[in-house]
Amino acid sequence: MDTPAAANVLGTLGAVCWSIQLIPQIIVNYRRHHATGLQPSMMMLWAWAGVPLGVFNIVSEFNIALRIQPQLLTFLSLITWIQCYYYQKKWSPLKSLLVLTPIALVMSAIQAALIISLRLAKSRHNTTWPMTLMAVLSAVLLAAGVLRHYFDIYKHRTVRGISFLFVGIDAAGDVFSLASLFFQKELDVLGCVIYGTELALWLGVFACGGWYNLGPWVRGKLEDRDMSRGDGERNGVAMHEMPSSTSVFRTASGGSGLRERTAGGMRRGSLGRDEGRA
Repeated sequence: MDTPAAANVLGTLGAVCWSIQLIPQIIVNYRRHHATGLQPSMMMLWAWAGVPLGVFNIVSEFNIALRIQPQLLTFLSLITWIQCYYYQKKWSPLKSLLVLTPIALVMSAIQAALIISLRLAKSRHNTTWPMTLMAVLSAVLLAAGVLRHYFDIYKHRTVRGISFLFVGIDAAGDVFSLASLFFQKELDVLGCVIYGTELALWLGVFACGGWYNLGPWVRGKLEDRDMSRGDGERNGVAMHEMPSSTSVFRTASGGSGLRERTAGGMRRGSLGRDEGRA
């Protein structure tokens, strides 16, 4: 199906999703002031994945949105990565900046060198395998990052640290990008494999969240409701069966009055017996 307009629109929507996907995760980390459960290795793998992806998109002369998207992916991944150390390792802002800046500069230098080299190779030798290598390398790094979180899910039997809004936006980017391939003149099988694999991994994270997080939460709510209902029924029966006179005599004033009346009667009885003996 050759519909360039639909392919461009869907591809742009996918690029937009991938450009903002990590913003919810960064906001969640900032609000709760910790990044427990979020895997720093996942974020670093994603940051490096933006390097070959940027090379591929720029050398392929894609539209400006697709050229900017890998840069945003690397930048936001590095921000999320350093949050893990800032909140969990208690790094100071200065130390975080001193560690982050050289890494970002090295990534930028590597990407620039690869762009120049592949442009020369493309113009002189018309070879395509280096471009294919860049696309595959980016997909492998992205998938490896998600798989790293699978290990944490298996280890702790829960999906922790990761924002499901982030997962949803990233999965939506895969859906839009995958759909755009079907509106091109020729179906890109490699692109289908790349986008389809990542989409399947995210759907697996959603399934794990439903099993380990949502299921116990729903069952806990139902148990709490049943317990509250049972307590209310027991309290209602107890109040119905308790006589009103009993509740009166169980009060402190009722008890003291009863003791006073009993003590007064005993005193009057003992006085009567003393008068009789006199």
